[in-house]
Amino acid sequence: MAMYLYLLGLLVLYKLYRWCRELPRIPDRGTKYVYITGCDTGFGNLAARHLDKKGFKVIASCFSERGEEDLKKSCSGNLITTHLDVRSKDSVAKVAALIKEKVGEHGLWAVVNNAGVSVPSAPCDWLTIDDYKSMLDVNLNGVIAVTLSVLPLIKKARGRVVNVASVFGRISPTGGPYTVSKYGVEAFNDSLRLNMAPFGVKVLCIEPGFFKTNVTDATILTKNVTAVWDRLPQDVKDDYGIEYLQKSLGVIKDKVAKISDGDLMKVVGCMEHAVSAVQPRTRYSPGWDAKLFWLPLSYMPTCVSDYILGSQAVPIAKK
Repeated sequence: MAMYLYLLGLLVLYKLYRWCRELPRIPDRGTKYVYITGCDTGFGNLAARHLDKKGFKVIASCFSERGEEDLKKSCSGNLITTHLDVRSKDSVAKVAALIKEKVGEHGLWAVVNNAGVSVPSAPCDWLTIDDYKSMLDVNLNGVIAVTLSVLPLIKKARGRVVNVASVFGRISPTGGPYTVSKYGVEAFNDSLRLNMAPFGVKVLCIEPGFFKTNVTDATILTKNVTAVWDRLPQDVKDDYGIEYLQKSLGVIKDKVAKISDGDLMKVVGCMEHAVSAVQPRTRYSPGWDAKLFWLPLSYMPTCVSDYILGSQAVPIAKK
């Protein structure tokens, strides 16, 4: 019993030490520019508004004109909006030139790579290489392109790169390009962190669990799975069976919707800490599902994680 109390005491002291260490915030926020991608909706939209209120000079990139307009209405005059298509070299370069002109000799304090999509997603043998390329162009190549486009400005400011990955960058329970893209973000993040350390640049990674955004939107996911199913050859449909489709749609509607957390500030709070803390964390794992299930599962032996995930999988018709 004494041993457990001793360990508990050590844990409490460690938590207290970490809390005190992570509490101080950087000064002069009003002079620091933060570039955020994917600000039309979800985490990016909320982060842009939140950091604007905190006094940062936010450069919020949106894919749609409506996204830009909505942000302008809800934020201060310090916030700058711009169109960005992370798949386009010209678009990425145009925004980088705009930022260079704005930040001047101070450099860019932080880039938050938030833009991402979750469709097309389905079992691997339902998809084509073009399906993989379309998502990788946004979720992985887009992150790399945006980062490299402003990295000289971040080095000048000795600033931050914040990459939004996912718990699915640690474990891969679903087929398709989503987990592939997030594993890639994790690898890029880790290599960049080591490369940039001598320049005083901090590279941080956020690995959210399930939250209520377009990535987990049941309507979007259902439409995607149905569309992919409809184009499949008959032999693949026979392998899986119509019940597989119906049960998979049921999982999306019931389980994904139920486990998705509606409190997006849990993720945005991590973004703010990564941008503004004097001593930010290397990794953030917002969401109880991330902390208590997905990340622990990722550390288990493969045979154990495969058994747990396999036991929850929708059965196929052909065995």
